[in-house]
Amino acid sequence: MFIHPLSDVKSEQIGLGTKIWQYVIILEKAKIGNNCNINAHCFLENDVELGNNVTVKCGVYIWNGLRIEDDVFIGPNVTFTNDIYPRSKKYPSSYPKTIISKGASIGANSTLLCGISVGKYSLIGAGSVVTKDIMPYSICYGNPCTFKGYICACGTPLLGGDEIFTCKKCNCRYQKRDGILTSLGNL
Repeated sequence: MFIHPLSDVKSEQIGLGTKIWQYVIILEKAKIGNNCNINAHCFLENDVELGNNVTVKCGVYIWNGLRIEDDVFIGPNVTFTNDIYPRSKKYPSSYPKTIISKGASIGANSTLLCGISVGKYSLIGAGSVVTKDIMPYSICYGNPCTFKGYICACGTPLLGGDEIFTCKKCNCRYQKRDGILTSLGNL
C-alpha cells in the first residue's frame, strides 16, 4: 500500500496494493479494497465502501451512502450527491444508497443524483447528468443521461439486433430479456 505523505488518511480499512496520492482526505470509517488508485484532491466520507481495483481520478468527492463495487472507473471531477433536499446545517438521519456496480465507468464531469444504481459494465459518457438507474451493459450519456446502446464487459460497443448482441473484439454474446442484457459467454 502507498499513502502519499501529503494526504490525510484516517481509515485503517485499506486493502493491499492500494495507492492514495497527495491531498486526499479519507475519513476513519471508509472501506477501500485492494489495488485501488485514488488520485489527488479526492475526499472519502465515513459511510463509503470501495471494492477492489477501483480507479478514482482527481477531484472526486465520495459522500456517505456510496457503494462502489470492483473494477469501477470514476473519471475526473465526477460529482456524486447524497441528499435529495439539502439545507445548510440540516442533516438527514440516513443517506440514500447509491450503487455503482462492478466494472462500470463514469466519464469526467458527470453528475449523479443519490439513490440510483449504475448497472454492471455500463458506460456513462463525460458530462452526463444521471437522474435514474442505468441498466447493465448500457452506454448512456447526455443531460439528462439517456440510453444510446450496449457495451461489452471488455469495453467494446455491441453489435446486434432485437435479442442477441455480439462483441466483435472478444466474441462475447449477450441476450436481452425484458429490456435487460445478460451475458451468454464467448462464442
